[in-house]
Amino acid sequence: MTNRKPCQLILALDLETREEALAMLDQLGNSLDWVKIGLQLFTAYGPDFVREVSDRGYHVFLDLKLHDIPNTVAKAVQSIAKLPVELLTLHASGGAEMLEWANKARNDHAPDLNLLAVTVLTSMNESQLRSLNVQATPEAQVTHLAELSLKAGIQGLVCSSLELPPLRKQFGPDPIIVTPGIRPAGSSADEQKRIMTPKDAAAAGSSYIVVGRPILKAPSPAEAAEAIRAELT
Repeated sequence: MTNRKPCQLILALDLETREEALAMLDQLGNSLDWVKIGLQLFTAYGPDFVREVSDRGYHVFLDLKLHDIPNTVAKAVQSIAKLPVELLTLHASGGAEMLEWANKARNDHAPDLNLLAVTVLTSMNESQLRSLNVQATPEAQVTHLAELSLKAGIQGLVCSSLELPPLRKQFGPDPIIVTPGIRPAGSSADEQKRIMTPKDAAAAGSSYIVVGRPILKAPSPAEAAEAIRAELT
């Protein structure tokens, strides 16, 4: 694991409007390099908003969690290949065939795009898995879905930081692992169930951490982002 790149910060740009989002980026400036665009803003403003964020010099993580029949997901990846997106999510629970089709579309149309398979959402705990008739523990289910995804050729994973140690132990340093649910010491957990501090997540092997509200709601978002980046190093 000594050859792994330093862990990087991604801002979850989860705001109501394009105007709010761009105003936040104005405040943040070059205090961070990566921005995550999720369903809320993408549904409202579409591909043009992705281009607008990229044109400001940010790397874009498009978090759409694609989950559909294999052909539909492959066509979606083909469409997204036209955008300046470097990380894209899809649900591991879509199954091996869906993942393989998505990866073929990625290889054919956007070889620089990295696909990330979402394993178990960080808002879910063991009792919620039981309600879906999943009898495995969160860690066991994450490991199962991670193996399925990586065998299908997917470049990386999204999981809770608490699953980082077993995943790095089993799969080594190569897969990209993105960890949401990161909260600096003293922050509110909000609805997240399985969380960790930035420093601990980096030490456990995260490639990228995703942080939203602790930056977005800070008195100085730029200072909050810079403090987290300093913690990662």
